[in-house]
Amino acid sequence: MSKVTVSSYMSHPWHGISSGTDSPKIVNAFIEMTPADTVKYEIDKATGFLKVDRPQKFSNIVPALYGFIPRTYCAEEVAEYCMKKTGRQNISGDKDPIDICVLTERNITHGNILIPAIPIGGFRMIDGGEADDKIIAILKGDEVYSGFHSMEDCPDSLINRLKHYFLTYKQMPGEAPTKETEITHVYGSDEAHEIIKRSMNDYNNHFIIEN
Repeated sequence: MSKVTVSSYMSHPWHGISSGTDSPKIVNAFIEMTPADTVKYEIDKATGFLKVDRPQKFSNIVPALYGFIPRTYCAEEVAEYCMKKTGRQNISGDKDPIDICVLTERNITHGNILIPAIPIGGFRMIDGGEADDKIIAILKGDEVYSGFHSMEDCPDSLINRLKHYFLTYKQMPGEAPTKETEITHVYGSDEAHEIIKRSMNDYNNHFIIEN
């Protein structure tokens, strides 16, 4: 009987998983947080494990599945695109993988999972002079959201809820924000695809994958 060779190590969620064979139209999304979470989780870049970043502040609850696209990086090409679209100068990338929110009617209650997602648009967010785009996607095969092909298909109430979260989740009531955060544009699927491709290029320009 032949033996199957297996790895004794779990792949790193950021570096060890592809962004998807059909990326950017369909991407792998690694989910760090769900609307049920009362603390903010994020990936530990050194180990690949989820870690507790901080408790959610007051009523700020992430309104959708939230995570990142593996093997992406927000650096020069993403920042260049942000400057081109906003007319701003001196924007840099935030040196993180591209963030993604995934809409689904299914009650997914824990993170640390990989799901297929279809980008429909995003928010052009600038956080303290850094490009920090938020890609908005739907879960592939979702019955309720399958008709959403662009941000124009999303109700204003959903867009406003997502905007409010990203603009306020780092703030403490009664305290002035430590740095300026703004969403300059809501864009559609074509721009989301462009940003994902640029973030994949930025990743390839900054990291070497060992086989």
